[in-house]
Amino acid sequence: MLEQLLIFTRGGLILWTCKELGNALRGSPIDTLIRSCLLEERSGAPSYNYDASGASYTLKWTFHNELGLVFVAVYQRILNLLYVDDLLAMVKQEFSEIYDPKRTSYNDFDDIFQQLKKEAESRAEEMKKSKQVGKPVNNNLGKKQGQVLKGYVDGSNKKNSGGESENGGGDGDKLKGHLLENGNFNKNNVVNGEFPRMVNANGKENGSSNVGAFDVNKLQKIRGKGGKKTDTSVNKGSKAEPKKKVVKKNRVWNDSPSEPKLDFTDPVSENGEDNIAIVAADQGESMMDKEEIISSESESEEEDTGKKSKVETKKKGWFSSMFQSIAGKANLEKADLEPALKALKDRLMTKNVAEEIAEKLCESVAASLEGKKLASFTRISSTVQAAMEEALVRILTPRRSIDILRDVHAAQEQGKPYVVVFVGVNGVGKSTNLAKVAYWLQQHKIKVMMAACDTFRSGAVEQLRTHARRLQIPIFEKGYEKDPAIVAKEAIQEASRNGSEVVLVDTAGRMQDNEPLMRALSKLIYVNSPDLILFVGEALVGNDAVDQLSKFNQKLADLSPSPDPRLIDGILLTKFDTIDDKVGAALSMVYISGSPVMFVGCGQSYTDLKKLNVKSIVKTLLQ
Repeated sequence: MLEQLLIFTRGGLILWTCKELGNALRGSPIDTLIRSCLLEERSGAPSYNYDASGASYTLKWTFHNELGLVFVAVYQRILNLLYVDDLLAMVKQEFSEIYDPKRTSYNDFDDIFQQLKKEAESRAEEMKKSKQVGKPVNNNLGKKQGQVLKGYVDGSNKKNSGGESENGGGDGDKLKGHLLENGNFNKNNVVNGEFPRMVNANGKENGSSNVGAFDVNKLQKIRGKGGKKTDTSVNKGSKAEPKKKVVKKNRVWNDSPSEPKLDFTDPVSENGEDNIAIVAADQGESMMDKEEIISSESESEEEDTGKKSKVETKKKGWFSSMFQSIAGKANLEKADLEPALKALKDRLMTKNVAEEIAEKLCESVAASLEGKKLASFTRISSTVQAAMEEALVRILTPRRSIDILRDVHAAQEQGKPYVVVFVGVNGVGKSTNLAKVAYWLQQHKIKVMMAACDTFRSGAVEQLRTHARRLQIPIFEKGYEKDPAIVAKEAIQEASRNGSEVVLVDTAGRMQDNEPLMRALSKLIYVNSPDLILFVGEALVGNDAVDQLSKFNQKLADLSPSPDPRLIDGILLTKFDTIDDKVGAALSMVYISGSPVMFVGCGQSYTDLKKLNVKSIVKTLLQ
C-alpha cells in the first residue's frame, strides 16, 4: 500500500499531498531524502531507503525540471510495489498540465489521482498475470523430471545398499545432492525441452556424450580420487606422531644476550631529554590563517585556453552548432546530454575522481537537466558544465560550521577539554598532521596535549614524543601493548586536571578490512565520546578512497555497542602538494561520506596546513 505521495517545488513549497492516504510517517523520510540525496547530487539513484524505529520505507521520485517540481512517493519497503514508477510518471504528466505558478492549492487533483492510481494498479496486475501464464507448464515439467531423477537415484541407492564399500552409496548421495541442490535441471534445462542425460550411481553415462560439453563425471571422479587420498593421508597422519611446531629463534648479534622486548618508552631518562635539541616552536604563521589567493595569471591562461577550445569547436560543424545555439532547443532529452556527460565523466576520472562517483554525479546532473528548455545562444556542453560546476560547489561546501576554534571555546565554557581523534589507514601521515594541527592551535593561544594511543606500531610513541618536544607540548603516554581506549580515557582525565583545552588523540593506522583493529577503534570512540573524529586520507588515492571511507563508517557503525554510533565528522587530506591537478580524491571522499574537508596538508613543516579552497578545486576539476 502506498503510504504517501507529495508534490512540492524545489524551493520547498508543498503544492499537493494525497489526503486519502494520509498515513502518519514514522520519522522524517522526506526531509532526510532532501538533505542526504537531492541536495547532495545523488538524485540519479533509482530509489532511497529510509529506516525508522518500527518501520522501513522506500522513496521514489521524479522531477519536472522545466517547472521546478518534485514528485515523491513513499511506501513500505517490504511491499515492493510495482506500479509506483508508472504512477509517478502519470501524476507528473497530469499535474504539469494544470500547474500554475500563482496557485498554491490543488484540491481538484484528488479525483484525478484516484483514477491514475487505479489505472496504474490495474496495469501492474495485468503484468503479473501475463508473467504467470507460462509458469504452470514449466512447473509441471520440473515436477515430473524431479520425480524421474529422484526415482532413478533412489533405485541406484537400493542396488548398492546390499554391499556398500567405502565409496559405494556415497556416489549416489553425491549425485542426488548435485542434481537436486543446484536445481539447474528443474528450471534451466527443461525450459529448452531437453531432459538431462541419465547418470548411473557410479557416475557413468547411459547414452552418447555430447562432444565439447563439460563432463561432470570426470570432475566427480577427480573429487572421488581426491577424497581417497585425503582419507589415507588422514589415517597415516593419525598413526604418526604429531610434529612439534617450529618456533623461530631471535638472532643473536656478537654473542650478546637479546632483549626480551624492544620497548624503551617506560624508562624515560632525564639526560636523554636534555641531549635532544629543542627547536623553537615559533616557525611563522600557519597557512590555516592565510587566505589563498588565486593568481590572475592562471585565470588569464585558463581564459586563453578556453577561447582556443571554443575556436576549435566552432571549426568543427559551425553551421549546425550556430543554428542550434540561435534557435534553442525545445526540451533537453537524455540522448542530447549523453555526449557532453561522457566527456565530463572522462575529464573527472583523469583528475583522480573515483569512477563510481563520477558516474553518479553525471547521472544526477542528467536528472536535473532532463526536460529543461535550452535557452537561445547557449550550447548543451556549456549548460552541462555549468550544472556540474554548481553541483560540485554544493557538494564541497560544508553543510555545517567547521570552526574548531569556536567549538574549543564552547567546550572550555562547559569545563571540559575538546577531544579530537585522528583515524585512518597506514602511512597516510596521522602523527605528522596531528603535530601541524597542534602548532596551529598553539598560534591561537590554546593549551594542547597529545595522547599517544598508537600502542601497536613500533616507534609511534617516540615519533609523537619528538613532535611534543619540538613544540613544547605535554604528551600522555603509557607505552606499547596497552588498550588505546583506556589510554585515551586517562589522557582526557589528565587534561582536565592540568588545564589543557584540547586533547589530540593519535591512533594506530589500520586497514578498513582489519576487524580486530577496527573493533578497538570503535571501542575507543564509544568509551571516550570525542568531540571530533577526523579521517586522515591521502590525496593520492583514487577509487580506493570510496572503499576506505565507506568501510570505515560501516565498521564504526556495526561494531559500536551504542544504538546511535558515532561516524566520521571531518576529513584531513594529506600530501596535497604532490598531486598537481589530480585533486579528485577530495571530491570522492566528501561525496561518499558527506563529511567536509577541514584541513589540507601541503608540506612537511608545521606551518604547511591550510583550508580547502572550494572554488580552486572546482576550477581544477573542470579544466
